Amino acid sequence: MGEPTEFRCVNCGQLFPPWSLDYACPDCGPDKGSLEVLYNYRALGRRLTPKSFAETQQHSLWRYEELLPMGREHAVSLRAGGTPLYPCRTLAAELGLRGLWAKDDGLNPTGSCKDRSTAIAMAAARKLGRASCSCASTGNAAVSLAGFCASAGMPGYVFVPRTISRPKVSQLRAFGVLVFAVEGTYEQTYDLCMEASVRYDWFNRSAAVNPMNVEGEKTAAFELWEQLGGELPEYVLVPVGDGSFVSGLCKGFRELVQVELAQSSPMVFGVQAEGAAAVAHAFSRYQRGESVHPATEPAQTMADSINVAKPRDVVKAVRSVAEANGGFVTVSDAEINEATHEIARRVGVFAEPAAAASYAGLLRLLDSGDIPAQARVALMMTGSGLKDGGVSLEGLTAPIVVPPQLEALAEHLDI
Repeated sequence: MGEPTEFRCVNCGQLFPPWSLDYACPDCGPDKGSLEVLYNYRALGRRLTPKSFAETQQHSLWRYEELLPMGREHAVSLRAGGTPLYPCRTLAAELGLRGLWAKDDGLNPTGSCKDRSTAIAMAAARKLGRASCSCASTGNAAVSLAGFCASAGMPGYVFVPRTISRPKVSQLRAFGVLVFAVEGTYEQTYDLCMEASVRYDWFNRSAAVNPMNVEGEKTAAFELWEQLGGELPEYVLVPVGDGSFVSGLCKGFRELVQVELAQSSPMVFGVQAEGAAAVAHAFSRYQRGESVHPATEPAQTMADSINVAKPRDVVKAVRSVAEANGGFVTVSDAEINEATHEIARRVGVFAEPAAAASYAGLLRLLDSGDIPAQARVALMMTGSGLKDGGVSLEGLTAPIVVPPQLEALAEHLDI
């Protein structure tokens, strides 16, 4: 495994011995002092080859153990990672792109990309000998922790807004963890989880607070590199809520360059809903030379997985995207809804609205010229439409009701 050399505060740059802290820089605090895990990239570059990952014969994110902070002896048996990458050739041709791919992380075991981060956070909890885990979430991360706690036989405590979708509530109840449906916003839910985790000594997997999340999420970048035969697209689009997944993806691309398996990182664009765009606004402030810190803004979008008013990993997200020479784009709920339908009809991936936002963002960036013709683009599909509770079905044609006779079909068929 790639033993960490240091933990670094993303805000002040202060270095700490690995595993000496669970969460944030003590000087900058949890709002700004998110930690980043560092490795000896020079040594890793000397021993990693383009075939190293395949030689592990692992079919989960543990095939990248050399670039993970602990060995798979601490892993929970539930698989995470190893999700498919689909070429979208017809759609690429229509859009004037040289290549277009959809990475379907909705096929992780609990239906979202959050299983990547949970897999590593749970392994860290086991490595550190922690007895129980907690998480605050708009839904997907909580469901993920619940599933992995069930697999590990570990008590779990999850906090979600009371308004989350019914399918996600069903998953949570099925996995058997203790679920707190908070009568308040996601921000209030998050704060309650933070307070409870400190009081009861739960290992907190929540976005931004736990540096292990990014370590799991970065494996999507490694998979993309492998699935494209050791190449990377020029552009990658990622839905953004709290900011952790886009941070992880950027770190993965950066580490591929640092160990000399890739020559350069793709330009990464974060996609947010117009009604919940706090990270995009923070990125604009960063470009103007202003400070970046978590700030609460109004948040209202149909895409509940990215409906975040106070993104907790905003500092790391903004700086990661800037280092990747990327940016942020915002899209309307109408565009997200249409993208959900289009991805299902044209690609065969039933994505939740938050996941389909990456395609809506692509259309915006093509229209503005920020992504040029003949580019190679990957879309991160971060969650399954089966978790959505019906919002993504709005505007679709209803089934045709017919009696059980063959002749009754004729008036409905154009053949």
